Amino acid sequence: MDQLLRAVGGISASLDEGYSRSSGPERAHYYEYALGSTRESRGWYYKCSIALPQDVMLARLGRLTEIVRILTAIIPRERAMGTRWRTRREKP
Repeated sequence: MDQLLRAVGGISASLDEGYSRSSGPERAHYYEYALGSTRESRGWYYKCSIALPQDVMLARLGRLTEIVRILTAIIPRERAMGTRWRTRREKP
């Protein structure tokens, strides 16, 4: 159970850290960590399925699957992006 809590906590921690980065490749790096934690969490929920009510497990697995879909769409776009901030010399 401890590992499940760490994996779930790792999702938001990686998303928070990645969102604060100024370049797409840096954000993608942390979003990949979040994706790994999400997949790990999903695996732990499958393993814990006998200890949880079915409706709770299905809701959590559904939410984690949605996070996987979102991250697998965002990561390639972030990798392709440049820096978020412009210098004074750059024009919009």
